[in-house]
Amino acid sequence: MKPDPVTLKLISTSLLYASEEMGLALRNAAYSPNIKERMDHSAAIFDSNRRLLAQAEHIPVHLGSLPWGLQNLTRTCERLGMDFEEGSMVVANDPYVTGTHLNDVTVAAPIHHRGSLVAFAVNKAHHSDVGGKVPGSISPDARTLSEEGFVLDPSYLRRKGRFVGAAVGRFTAHSRTPTERKGDLRAQAAANATGARRVLDLLAKYGRESFDLASERAFSNSESLMRRRLSGLRSGSYEATDYIEAPDGSDLALKVKVTVSRTGVDVDYSGTHEQVDYPLNAVFGVTISGAYFVLRCLTGDDVPANHGAFAPIRVRAPRGSLLNPTYPHPVGGGNVETSQRNADVVFRALLKASPDRVPAASGGSMNNVMVGGSARGSPWAFYETIGVGLGGRNSTDGIDGIQCNMTNTMNTPIEELERSFPILMTRYEFRPDSSGAGQHRGGCGLVRSYRVLSDRTTFTVLADREKHFPWGVAGGKPGKGTEVMLRRAGVLRRVRTKCTMTLMAGDEVEIRTAGGGGYGSPRSRRRPDVIRDVRNGLVSSERALLDYGVRASNEER
Repeated sequence: MKPDPVTLKLISTSLLYASEEMGLALRNAAYSPNIKERMDHSAAIFDSNRRLLAQAEHIPVHLGSLPWGLQNLTRTCERLGMDFEEGSMVVANDPYVTGTHLNDVTVAAPIHHRGSLVAFAVNKAHHSDVGGKVPGSISPDARTLSEEGFVLDPSYLRRKGRFVGAAVGRFTAHSRTPTERKGDLRAQAAANATGARRVLDLLAKYGRESFDLASERAFSNSESLMRRRLSGLRSGSYEATDYIEAPDGSDLALKVKVTVSRTGVDVDYSGTHEQVDYPLNAVFGVTISGAYFVLRCLTGDDVPANHGAFAPIRVRAPRGSLLNPTYPHPVGGGNVETSQRNADVVFRALLKASPDRVPAASGGSMNNVMVGGSARGSPWAFYETIGVGLGGRNSTDGIDGIQCNMTNTMNTPIEELERSFPILMTRYEFRPDSSGAGQHRGGCGLVRSYRVLSDRTTFTVLADREKHFPWGVAGGKPGKGTEVMLRRAGVLRRVRTKCTMTLMAGDEVEIRTAGGGGYGSPRSRRRPDVIRDVRNGLVSSERALLDYGVRASNEER
């Protein structure tokens, strides 16, 4: 007897919660603040044909790279003669195999039931340091992949249920923080074990036939729903250009042509700048993720994120371009910064296809901060990203100080940061007057300041939107751009948003992140909303008068 629709729905929903539980297991078992506190990781479950069954709502930049990466990983393992045997897990971080960048380590576990491969549990986690030129491993001036850190080719992490010491040792030996790396790898293994246990529970309860039928039904339903939602976009071809800012201040163009038709959506990046010899290249898995993310935003989060949801979307990028580089071009910043610009340019292209749903541009940078050195005789390394302002929308303001678009992490709590590292946080607050003015203003950026407490500390910043500000929509004004300031011996000066500095104890770096663009004419904004923003310190009385024509003061009620 075939299973009823309720049973099939229970199986597919259980898989979604299993992937979420994988993420929780990874977070709870991790050693590094970047995973334990910021939750810089993603988890997913695939069927035996490497098709995405369920992916937790973790990091959007992993949305397309996990499926792309698993396909590449399994093909590479086959070529190397590595079998996904029962009780094994495979680990790799080569971006040209698994997607994203070297810091993102992928661990894949085959799931066997009664001697047959039935599924995969896969997770990806950002390790705070994997070697390379600078602590944190994302150097603005790396010229090859090997300068960014240790490249781990596909290797067994576990065999017959036991850790393979050689693989773990080879990876951790190249990190400045080997104990953290070992702990985080074990946390990733625990996450996959959790996913495998939940899949096997479902198979024990419902059987293989019901499990496979539920998977096929979920794919079909998601594809049908996605096609219906895509039909709500205006048919046609839409083009846009945006720019990522190179370390030397020059502009690298990202060009896209999005064609909406009855057969689906084609996203073509022809005309995008060629690949470069510094780490702003984004591997193709990252590029796919950006296109998927934007279209999911426009079609609704009730479309389950599985293989079927992405079937109507086709993505192309010229080989050898910034969005589809060739080995061994460096890619560390492409995953974090170029990915953000990719989302911006696809949103911009679809403004005319969906004018009521496309927001103004968000802050457009992950604002990567990597710090490290030696304290009390031991090396240390720290990594985090900083939130920005979300762009205004046609019905509401943008959100202040949020990790937006291709990232979905938390901040590092100041208490954890100061407890673990020789850093004193001197400011963490919303950035006044950073939001783009509009009927619905953009969100405000953030100010986050780090005072280092030990000499010869290496401080790296990789951010964007320094000169190309987040754009507004329908008469809204752009948000303020990113600024990085260095305070040394009482003197404050501005530095580039992509740089590495050697700091002495007492030096302070202040990151001022970009605000979101505004939506609609600023003069249409309600006076009480402007007064509230002034009272809350988000907009100055001077900007309230200049942008909105409203006289207000901080004391006004």
